[in-house]
Amino acid sequence: MPTCPCCQTSFPHFVDFGVVRRPNAQCPGCKCLERHRLLWLYLQDRTNFFTVPQRVLHIAPEPAFQNAFRKMKNLTYVSADLHSPHAMMAMDITHIPATDASFDVVLYSHVFEHIPDDRAAMREIHRILTPEGWAILQVPMDSSMGATLEDPTVTAPEERQRLFGQSDHVWLYGRDYRMRLEHAGFEVIVDQFSSQLEPGVLARYGLLPEDIYFCRRADHAHAKATSI
Repeated sequence: MPTCPCCQTSFPHFVDFGVVRRPNAQCPGCKCLERHRLLWLYLQDRTNFFTVPQRVLHIAPEPAFQNAFRKMKNLTYVSADLHSPHAMMAMDITHIPATDASFDVVLYSHVFEHIPDDRAAMREIHRILTPEGWAILQVPMDSSMGATLEDPTVTAPEERQRLFGQSDHVWLYGRDYRMRLEHAGFEVIVDQFSSQLEPGVLARYGLLPEDIYFCRRADHAHAKATSI
């Protein structure tokens, strides 16, 4: 039976969702989508997110995640968004009002594609990460494209829908997304976590294939490597 790892509830099926309707996409309980369920499993299986004290900045928080993370005793949790009423504070991600190296973890899922100056946002996330910190920086992507599709002259919602996949998107990322993150100072691990899961697990949790972009500060990674 389909089960949501985020709210730990089973249902006869997930609900169809999306501009182009995807079957079995949304949890009827907590409303999370395929990418949210995948991220939860990744945090659970591949990180110490649920067990070690962490200072966490969660950008554009999904309500299901925020409700759970705020209750976790190991987290000092802050959520932020420029407009969302669900977030704990209003924040422009291109000018984060935080000191350098002030967060151990940054969670950031499907937000860069809304930001005209995405490179400034990437640099800010790099700045506020601690040397040992990490970030998960997910975007919608067309892996058939080598280069990100960008055209700042496109402002009409219907044209953005046609080119970028959604009326409020300003980019459609290609395979060079990793390079953009590296230019901002990150060491990037593209983890094909979903492809390593058994078919039965994918079906049970209603998952779609999506690589996880796990990022650390490259300056710290290089310093560790050269000190060995």
